[in-house]
Amino acid sequence: MKNRKIRFAVLGCGRISSAHLDAIKNAPDAELAAVCDKNEEKAKAAAYDNGLEKWYTDLEDMLLKEDIDVVNICTPSGIHCENVLTAAKAGKHILCEKPLDVSGRKLDLMINACEKAGVILGGIFQRRTSDIALLARKAIQEGKLGRIVMGSAYLKYYRDQEYYDSDSWRGTWELDGGGALMNQGIHGVDMLQWLVGDIESVYARCATLARNIEVEDTAVAAVTFKNGAIGVIEGATSVYPGQDTVFTVHGDKGTISIGDKGFYEWRFMDSDEKPPEAHEGFGGVNCGWNSNNYGHIKQIQDMAEAVLFKRQPMVPGIEARKAVELVLAIYESSKTDKRVKL
Repeated sequence: MKNRKIRFAVLGCGRISSAHLDAIKNAPDAELAAVCDKNEEKAKAAAYDNGLEKWYTDLEDMLLKEDIDVVNICTPSGIHCENVLTAAKAGKHILCEKPLDVSGRKLDLMINACEKAGVILGGIFQRRTSDIALLARKAIQEGKLGRIVMGSAYLKYYRDQEYYDSDSWRGTWELDGGGALMNQGIHGVDMLQWLVGDIESVYARCATLARNIEVEDTAVAAVTFKNGAIGVIEGATSVYPGQDTVFTVHGDKGTISIGDKGFYEWRFMDSDEKPPEAHEGFGGVNCGWNSNNYGHIKQIQDMAEAVLFKRQPMVPGIEARKAVELVLAIYESSKTDKRVKL
């Protein structure tokens, strides 16, 4: 029975933590229990801004001293695994920002540890909560497009050098795990698979063309889906100005195209059906944040309900790993100049 609020702790008080803190405040069945960051000034500021009198700089200390149901992992991507293992060992449920982590070995460790501990592992892919995404997926699954023949994602954004210089982990293989695809573009990588279906193989080119970073700022991949459809993924942080995020799915009986501005195309053979009403697109050009934070609020509330009713969350860890596996396959293809099967 639902009889209490679920207590969330936020680990990592950097840029993305503000979305989590706001979502916890606005999700009906959630409340903030604690915040933690190795940088004490960041932890202190997050605590004061959110009505807490205490803050932590050590995860294990926070887990020992606070009554916590769920730990929200908002740390650099390459240390998600160690954070998850610590939280799982303490018997806490976990909601982890994208990407789940940056290597297949770490993904296995995280998922297995949570299963062994009997705790829930959920991933953040807030674009799945969007009206346009949900309506598009429903239409595709209902067969309105006929046989799917093409599915493509256009994820072309702008991040200047100052962005990458703002934190030492950004743009590194060790902690960012990649560039335009693993960080910004992974939302779109997840969405394309969620809309069209699992991907069978990729052939890709990645390059660093505009920024002084270790990882790619420009990438193109040709993809083959398991259902036989083909398509492309274009991802960048080198494009000025940043472009709308757009997903286009073609079938032999129709086309759906969605993006930041909502529905771009909604057309079916022998039909004059208009696009359905939708409350919002993806939130903003250039991979901008949605001003109403709807997606994070929805996922925080879903995680609270998953704990209360002992069910899986909207994006279980096993599902969140798919996007990481695809990005890693793209990197391998670019490095080896070979088609890579997933």
